[in-house]
Amino acid sequence: MNSNNTVACPLDCFDACEANYIDEKCKPSREHFITDGKLCVKFAHLLKEDNLKSAIHEGRNIELNDALEVLSNKLEQSNASKVLYYKGAGNIGVMQGSPKEFFSQYGATFVQGGICDEIGDAGLTQGRGHNVNPPLQNLIDADVIISWGRNFCLTSPHMYAKVKDKTFITIDPIVTDMAKKSDLHIQLNPKTDHELALLLTRFAYMDDMNDVESYEEYSSGADEFEDFAKSRPLVSYESTIGVHLSQIVKFMEMIKDKKVAIMLGLGVQKYFEGAQIIRAIDSFAAYIGIHNKKAGGVWYLSDASYGYESQFKTEAKKSVDVTNIDFSAYDLVFIQGANPVVSIPNSQNVIDGLKNTFVVYFGTTNNDTCAYANLVIPSADFLTKSDVRLSYGHENKAISYAVKQKDENCISEYELTNHLLEKFNYEALKPELEIFEYYKNTNPKLPKIESFEFIEELEIEALYEDKEDDQYYLITGKRKNSLNSQFKIDNCAYFHSSSPFSDGVEVILYTDYGKAKFTVKLSDDIKENCILIHAGAKNVNYLTPNISDEVASSAIFQDVIVSIELS
Repeated sequence: MNSNNTVACPLDCFDACEANYIDEKCKPSREHFITDGKLCVKFAHLLKEDNLKSAIHEGRNIELNDALEVLSNKLEQSNASKVLYYKGAGNIGVMQGSPKEFFSQYGATFVQGGICDEIGDAGLTQGRGHNVNPPLQNLIDADVIISWGRNFCLTSPHMYAKVKDKTFITIDPIVTDMAKKSDLHIQLNPKTDHELALLLTRFAYMDDMNDVESYEEYSSGADEFEDFAKSRPLVSYESTIGVHLSQIVKFMEMIKDKKVAIMLGLGVQKYFEGAQIIRAIDSFAAYIGIHNKKAGGVWYLSDASYGYESQFKTEAKKSVDVTNIDFSAYDLVFIQGANPVVSIPNSQNVIDGLKNTFVVYFGTTNNDTCAYANLVIPSADFLTKSDVRLSYGHENKAISYAVKQKDENCISEYELTNHLLEKFNYEALKPELEIFEYYKNTNPKLPKIESFEFIEELEIEALYEDKEDDQYYLITGKRKNSLNSQFKIDNCAYFHSSSPFSDGVEVILYTDYGKAKFTVKLSDDIKENCILIHAGAKNVNYLTPNISDEVASSAIFQDVIVSIELS
């Protein structure tokens, strides 16, 4: 073990906080700029997790070495293209990417696309060439922060603490925690964010808020974007977006002559055309000139690996979209730090497939997917291995050292990878310390936006054109005491209090793709035409389509209309 006692939170969230391990307890670091002496509730839940302590084969506890032998034998007996490697984000330290190197050399099929931010990432990259956030100091120096489809104070509590005294505007169909702390809440209809971006651009044009001097230096298509925004009557937006124009007037008054930051969330891009929606919002931001300034900018779930040279060889010879995997088509499915039974769209399809293949689960905790695993291999937890946690929320990183002795029945990702590489006589990994030191000591420079292409047209199918009065939009938002399918999960469908259902009654929700049972919870925080089901709820993905978006091979969880029948 290293004498250094810092540990990094491995959870899949924006903040990437750091702790000091003292007297067998994790205490918040005061030296780490983001953590600043306070740990969030998710870190507290992590420390209470009941980690796996034994390998399991066909329901029976076995020794770790025996489990590794079972895995090696199955891999030797399988056609490499018929082996699927599925990596999740249960731990997002950089060392967790090491198994990719074995499966790359082996020739396994990789999963492409994603279930999180990949659609928005593609949209931002289309417009500006990369998806990298501005320096965190730009956020701190902003006057007004727009939380657009992002429950900022909940999903990024450490970042929020740095700017909590700012003026906030929230754009979200739900009255989120952030909305309650905001000076203005625009409660728009789902999948109309692109229309709102065009409407705001139109008002910016009328109020001479377009920053031509800023965007003409590095952009193209601004005039066409402006003409597009001007091509529709103002009053036509009220019925489609569900927002009165008086709120738009107030919005423009609040940001005029101010340094503006936009915190973009995942909710705006969970649609087939989500990349276009993100580009429309980013084009509005460019139009009012908030890019490449010393204060303000646009933040999203950034490419945390930008500027680093990958220390693992991860070229896939074959890949399949995450949204429509037929697990039964593979001889072996290796699942690392993921819970696809809950997290992938069309849960029934996932379960049926896993029942008809050999499933290996490699992770720290028992989850829903483990019920379908033929072989479970316990991973070493974050306290027992060295790692570096890069952040997708800001440019700061967190460093993690091994501060506890690893359980003899557990194995780290690096150790497992080297074991398999040696077993198959493949090229070995770089030394673990060399990889660790590279990420620890490398600090890439944050790039400016050198060129920007305004979006000039939109081809987006409106959900409101298909929705009937007795149907609902689906919102899959974050829950305060959980993180996706980790920690405390409920199986509730949240309706506005004016809905015709009673609190606690069970209902069947159904879409064109499936149906499931939920318990009704009533709340005035929910927009009347919406149903909120928290991301990670066990039944929500029985309702979602195994269809990829138009550009990123990724899941479109909210592109559905929900109907209801009483249970």
